[in-house]
Amino acid sequence: MQLSAAPYEERLTAPRTWWLISFLVGVSMALVLLPFGTLPMLGGLAGGTAVAAVAASSYGAVRIRVVGDALIAGEARIPVAALGEAEVLDAEEARAWRTHKADPRAFLLLRAYIPTALRVEVTDPQDPTPYLYLSTREPERLAQALRAAKTQ
Repeated sequence: MQLSAAPYEERLTAPRTWWLISFLVGVSMALVLLPFGTLPMLGGLAGGTAVAAVAASSYGAVRIRVVGDALIAGEARIPVAALGEAEVLDAEEARAWRTHKADPRAFLLLRAYIPTALRVEVTDPQDPTPYLYLSTREPERLAQALRAAKTQ
């Protein structure tokens, strides 16, 4: 089977404030190393900023894609045929499904800095996962891509 171009692809990038926090981590490291001299201070600034930036970048590198007949969410690959209805969650409803409505067996691709989400039923009887919770900035578009992939 040859995969067609992805009808949906989204990278859940970290917010801009995280990059400022990365710089502030570098400044903190520089202040810690200040008593040892200028060179260690500059090394702390560069190293602390770099480590924090790598951490922010890797956390925000996760992707959600609908490719061919599969939904790829992070490291999970789920056939579209095993998925049921998709429910678009606004910020308030998404918070409820992350907290008191959550099922511990569910697959969560959760990014707290993204307020909206999509909840997709899993219809495969052999899969104990009741639903997928996917943080996404464009839940309507993702739901539409899943519907389109099911009809192909």
